[in-house]
Amino acid sequence: MAALDLLFLGDIILDVPDPDHWLAGIAPLTRAADLAIGHLEVPHTRRGVELTGDVPAPGADPDHLAALARAGISAVSMAGNHIADCGAIGIADTIAELDRLGIAHCGAGADLVAATAPALLERDGRRIALLSYNAVGPEISWAGTGKAGSAYVTVRAADGGPSRPQADLVEADPESVAAMSDAIARARADADLVIVALHKGITHRPAALAPYERPLATAAIDAGADIVVGHHAHIARGIEFHRGRPIFHGLGNGVVVTHALSPAQDHPARAEWAERRKRLFGFEPDPAYTLAPFHPEAVNGMIGRVRWHSDGRLETGFIPIWSEPPGRPVPAGARTIDIADYIDEIGRKAGLPPLIREDRGGWVRLLTD
Repeated sequence: MAALDLLFLGDIILDVPDPDHWLAGIAPLTRAADLAIGHLEVPHTRRGVELTGDVPAPGADPDHLAALARAGISAVSMAGNHIADCGAIGIADTIAELDRLGIAHCGAGADLVAATAPALLERDGRRIALLSYNAVGPEISWAGTGKAGSAYVTVRAADGGPSRPQADLVEADPESVAAMSDAIARARADADLVIVALHKGITHRPAALAPYERPLATAAIDAGADIVVGHHAHIARGIEFHRGRPIFHGLGNGVVVTHALSPAQDHPARAEWAERRKRLFGFEPDPAYTLAPFHPEAVNGMIGRVRWHSDGRLETGFIPIWSEPPGRPVPAGARTIDIADYIDEIGRKAGLPPLIREDRGGWVRLLTD
């Protein structure tokens, strides 16, 4: 059997017109892969009641999901802080359209059992399980018995309050980690490869890992995961290996184009948050990035890449990408080495080991020793 080429994208938000255009820069890469997985950040619905408890994201047009299928993205994780922003109806509409398109999904559902069920895929006779967990809250978005929402890991806030994205989250609850580990072990029994997606970390701050992130990611590997991918921060994070298995601590933005973060909008809470987050995280967005007004360093991105060989060996690396104004990701081209240097540097600043890497012409291969 030939090696399978697996690609991993970070957050995906497509709530402006012409989604195919915004995906077009990276679509040749994702179409060429044997499996491309992204994180679906927001519900895709025209219905629902706005969730209270976090700054809600608007629902995106359900028709935009078809652009993911056309770009060759065949699976998405969904456990995140915004997937319940349009309530149970928003989750149901999103899942119904993903099912219609044949896009596998996990991490959100009509109740906790559905939300924690893995997505199961098969490639070349090999079985792959994908699990997805929200580690940042808000707790109101979590699934429960008879309650729609996301799968989750509870992480304690330093102020003793509920788990929520704007809190200083410091330590994962042992019982919650054990529940995640049990689910990973069950998936391991039925799959040849297990991928765990964690919505985690500190948003909009370069080279920052919260205290709980590395222990949570390594716990997933210890439980049987082969690959851990992170997202949520909207800025890239470093990469490390545990037991020879890769951990992408933060893939940054896969493709995020939205008006929801613009100060010039009619939604008071979102307009206020667009201004407040600049003060909280100490950055001013580049005015050229009207649809992706993130930290200026967020233009440096990556697509995680793992070549899964028939003998079980994982060849790990990443494809550097760059966001061109007003927010479309494209292959890094001449910026490839600079972005690879950036990924290495932010990892070191966060306390991760330096990367041992080889330039393979458009992608960077990482060595474990």
